Amino acid sequence: MPNSDRELARLATRVARHLLNSRRGLATAESCTGGWIAKALTDIAGSSQWFIEGVVTYSDESKVRRLGVLRSVLKGEGAVSEATVRAMARGMLLRSGAQVSVAVTGIAGPSGAVPGKPVGTVWLGWAVRRGRGIRVAAQLKHFRGDREAVRRKTVQTALQGLLDR
Repeated sequence: MPNSDRELARLATRVARHLLNSRRGLATAESCTGGWIAKALTDIAGSSQWFIEGVVTYSDESKVRRLGVLRSVLKGEGAVSEATVRAMARGMLLRSGAQVSVAVTGIAGPSGAVPGKPVGTVWLGWAVRRGRGIRVAAQLKHFRGDREAVRRKTVQTALQGLLDR
């Protein structure tokens, strides 16, 4: 796992090269990382060639308004859930016009834990346009550490997930 900003920058640069070479645009939908994924990517000179946009949807209402997450999903599954992150990734892809999106939602701490969802619980989602269809994948992670560590590991996993897709 990257443990420095330099290592995250190297990973972001790999993502950038892949997006540029494949002529794909990327959009981000972030909750627990507060825009850190977008920052890591837009720190790269020339990112406007492949980075479309990013949104930070911290509140449930913002997830509904900006990304089209259904209130019933948030009420039934919670903001930190597979259904929510899948809806975030898909909604960001559809609203941005990008070919690829990444979404994250989680509990970075030090508070916010609920039964079954301890601090460090993070859902990540990726959506990719394939022809006329959209393929969405999601992954659950349980990260250890303080708020900074959970967020940093989330950014790293989100970037690596982009490379994997």
